Amino acid sequence: MPIDRRTMLKGTAALASSAFMPNRAFSQGRASTLRFIPSTPLPSIDPITATSYVIRNHGYLIYDTLFATDAQFQIKPQMVEAWETAPDGLKWSFRLRDGLTFHDNEPVRAQDCIASIARWSKRDAFGQTFATFVDGYDVVDQRTFAIRLKKPFPMMTAALGKLSSNVPFIMPERVAMTDHLKNITEAVGSGPWRFMDKQWVPGQNAIYERFAAYKPREEAPSWAAGGKVARIDRIEWLPLTEAPAAVGALMQGEVDWYEQPPVDLLPVLKGNKDIQIENVPLGLFLLMRFNQMQPPFNNPGIRRAVMMAVNQTDYMEAVVGSKDYYQEAKTFFTPGSPMSSGAGGAAAMQANIEKAKAMLKEAGYKGEKIILLAPADQPIAYQQCLVTEDLFKKLGMNAELVATDWASFIGRRANRGLPEQGGWSAFHTLWSCADTLNPALHPLVRANGGSAWFGWPDDPALEGLRDQWIAEPDVAKQKALAAAIETRAFETVPYVPAGLVQQPMAYRKSLTGMVLSPVQFFWNMEKKA
Repeated sequence: MPIDRRTMLKGTAALASSAFMPNRAFSQGRASTLRFIPSTPLPSIDPITATSYVIRNHGYLIYDTLFATDAQFQIKPQMVEAWETAPDGLKWSFRLRDGLTFHDNEPVRAQDCIASIARWSKRDAFGQTFATFVDGYDVVDQRTFAIRLKKPFPMMTAALGKLSSNVPFIMPERVAMTDHLKNITEAVGSGPWRFMDKQWVPGQNAIYERFAAYKPREEAPSWAAGGKVARIDRIEWLPLTEAPAAVGALMQGEVDWYEQPPVDLLPVLKGNKDIQIENVPLGLFLLMRFNQMQPPFNNPGIRRAVMMAVNQTDYMEAVVGSKDYYQEAKTFFTPGSPMSSGAGGAAAMQANIEKAKAMLKEAGYKGEKIILLAPADQPIAYQQCLVTEDLFKKLGMNAELVATDWASFIGRRANRGLPEQGGWSAFHTLWSCADTLNPALHPLVRANGGSAWFGWPDDPALEGLRDQWIAEPDVAKQKALAAAIETRAFETVPYVPAGLVQQPMAYRKSLTGMVLSPVQFFWNMEKKA
């Protein structure tokens, strides 16, 4: 039987200071070596084929972007030196900064940018929209390229400078020409650090070393924008997935930064004068995603029935266990953001088991097998799955929880087949609220069938509303369209919102200069010896 979160962590406070036995392979580095415990070990090196935040964070270490988002949500140039738009809005020209160099010592060229944008636009939700506007690309010279459009696309820089998954990172042309459905096999960027691929063990450690030829911008850093000054020579991502061991390592100074310590163990960390606790800005949405290609969740009535039964507090308590770190969020857009209204949420999410049972019967649920895919080494997702396993049982649904490691989960969720063919029915994940601010950014309200994110919802009406929002320049009308999108989403259920949580991170005070952001950045930091 699965162990619940509190049972799993009971007594770990007493064990935390002694649970970690140092790995000397990691402990004998220089003073400028930063040791980091990511939320999960790095399973893949391709930030375009996967939306996983650990792969996104890896991407920001080794790649750079044409534009970037700052802390005021403004889009600023990054690799781009200058750009202009034709009077009719049908052509954008971009010139790169001088001296941009890939880690293989080759210059960054216009061809590299074009190939990278084209590949990204086939996978990313915002990129797919952008691609429908593109008529073609032109190489003007080695540092200059142009994008020709079929119709004006005023959100060009917002697309190329989006903050989070999938980020349009710039890769060498030979790498970016990789089929967008296949993972790249070579991680070469032009960013502040180089990936030490020969030292990488998938699902285990990952090592990065400072790239001396990187040329940062002169502006002060602000989220992904500004000067990315690499002050740390070597960064080691460590495979410590057991919370007591990770907390013990941080307290003993064997590691410097723990991305997602369990809330249960924060009192232990707060008692250490050498450790700083910070909430990640904006917070994280919890959510349940369905496979809408296969029974039973290809039936919108069954999806609505499950949504009716969901009690967000159950999920948030399981994940963080403290009201100080969560809030109800019956909405598809980030609470408090201009586009968030929660229209339709109160009626669709009543935490009413009996009503949900009646809705299931009316929708024609016939006892089809449900595979609930649960990554056991990702606590936030796994704890949500335990709540849903119990919920499915209360609803009388024929459900089986299948626990996997994160790498296996990443592989299996791409399977579109029936559960007996290695597919799945539902899983849980989390999503940064930086990615859910509006319909253009939010990948999970895309409902474009086989091109949508895992789960593959197909709803032309929802897609049409999103297209209207993107083409609408008037903010008041945008808000009305966003409310219509939420109303429609609560009817068709692209996913079930399960609440909003704050995810604290912990680091030693010997680290200074951290850029506090929804994304974990490593530039500008220094480590005191």
